[in-house]
Amino acid sequence: MADSTSLVAETVTHRLVLPRDANHHGTLYAGALLSLALEAGYATAYQAAGLNANLVLKRVLDLRCYEPVPIGRVIRILGRQIHRGSAQIVVGLWGAPLDGNTSPWMDGVMQFVHVDPLGRPEPLTEEPDTEVNPLDPPWTQLRERTRKLLHIRQ
Repeated sequence: MADSTSLVAETVTHRLVLPRDANHHGTLYAGALLSLALEAGYATAYQAAGLNANLVLKRVLDLRCYEPVPIGRVIRILGRQIHRGSAQIVVGLWGAPLDGNTSPWMDGVMQFVHVDPLGRPEPLTEEPDTEVNPLDPPWTQLRERTRKLLHIRQ
């Protein structure tokens, strides 16, 4: 079982957008965005689950890009656990605004599952959420989006 002691509430990932990350318009390519978001999401889930967690991505529930990011820009992606089940953690991702904007350049939600050595879901040591924990924006909006998406897919 995983040691589910959460070390931090939020994670922060920084990354310089390089030419190898760009599309033919000179902005962040969608495939590179997905890769960056997955790295940030996994780091967030890992911190929330504990250092002995054996996590795998179950699914990308939602990932949205709101504005192009040019080569040479340093981006920042914040991550936070927004839902916890017996063997799963759902994390929200929020791309910190660029150039003084108030809205994010991207956001998303990813679901990770803790598995045993054979790849079967295994409960985390900490119990799942039984009550709604208060979250500040933007995490409240991402939690609400998650609830809608999980309801559709259950």
